[in-house]
Amino acid sequence: MSKPGSWVMRLLAGVLLVGLAGCGSGPSPDITAPPQNEFVFGLLMVGPANDHGWSQAHFEAGRYVEKNVSGTRMVYVDKVNPSDRPGTTPAQLANDLLARGARLIIFNSDDMKDGALEFARAHRDIPVIHISGDSAWPEGRDYARLPNVANVMGRMEHGAAMAGFAAAMTTRTGRIGYLGPLINDETRRLAAATYLGARHAWTQVLKRNPGQLRFKVSWIGFWFNIPGVTADPTQVADGFFSSGFDVVVSGIDTTEGLAEAKKFSTPDKPAYAIPYDYVNACAEAEGVCLGVPYYNWGPAYVQHVEAVRAGSWQPSFQWLSPHWPDINDPDRSAVGFQKGAALAPAAARELDAFIGALAGGLNLWTGPLLYQDGTVFLKPGETATDVQVWYLPQLLQGMTGQSVSNQ
Repeated sequence: MSKPGSWVMRLLAGVLLVGLAGCGSGPSPDITAPPQNEFVFGLLMVGPANDHGWSQAHFEAGRYVEKNVSGTRMVYVDKVNPSDRPGTTPAQLANDLLARGARLIIFNSDDMKDGALEFARAHRDIPVIHISGDSAWPEGRDYARLPNVANVMGRMEHGAAMAGFAAAMTTRTGRIGYLGPLINDETRRLAAATYLGARHAWTQVLKRNPGQLRFKVSWIGFWFNIPGVTADPTQVADGFFSSGFDVVVSGIDTTEGLAEAKKFSTPDKPAYAIPYDYVNACAEAEGVCLGVPYYNWGPAYVQHVEAVRAGSWQPSFQWLSPHWPDINDPDRSAVGFQKGAALAPAAARELDAFIGALAGGLNLWTGPLLYQDGTVFLKPGETATDVQVWYLPQLLQGMTGQSVSNQ
């Protein structure tokens, strides 16, 4: 357990409103204890709660819990990242949520892994959910064997493939840009899944030469723009559209790609974009939005909250697929794809057929597939395991862009 701060600092931490970081290194006193029958759960978000992307999807999932599980209340802190909260750790902020009555803490970013584990080890009686991590996966490389840690992630590889498919069905130039965040296992596999969906549309539906499809990945260095630290996603998107790419697929938390597509699009040279993470992301520029692959965290959150309340919660690793009978079912599907107004009717019909094929067992992670450096990833007919997909070490042949971070 970390040492408590001064009584003044702890008192201030106990009364600060939602979104402010705690002042001491230890937990604040529970000045405003929740009603006896109320269940409070805490959420730490890497970005703003209104980012139209990753963090907003989590925030709205918390509201979904409050609506669907009586007697629950969310407490949260957003902008949990080194730029917005320098010198403050996720574990410290989780202690503040604990002091405000939280009995379950959700860490919503891969970057919070160390903080989530630190907090979990210090508070063995508090269930911890680390989104996108692998600490609770017995087959994972970083299995932590902690009795109070769970991981939840959506199989966005399916949603990314749908995005790539829609992009390839739409492009006139055969050039698709991918706006990537930082480079890690998760972001590599999602960029690769987008490419595999695009390649499938290009070769199997449009019957075109795979060598004529250009798929370029440009990484900005974090999940969203941090001025002076990351590459500016607006400038990266501009670079794509200025150099002949007419579709930009986003893998970052925010919607700069969509905004730039709207700016560049003309009747003679249309430009399109596909944002990421959040079901309503297309609303920012509907006329150029082909659709959005999104996470729906609400049902998983409900499951965990109800289990903690019932005393039946267990550590688990969940990599959740779409609900194939209806991938946009808000009460059952962990991953969905919302079609955009700019997606042509013919392309939409082909996308529906592609989704049906995925539901029927089509696996794009089937060989022959080569890594970007030309070495064999999957032999002909070989299908990737979950471990191989999760820890994809390189981009795939047919993709251009950096596979490994220089840092």
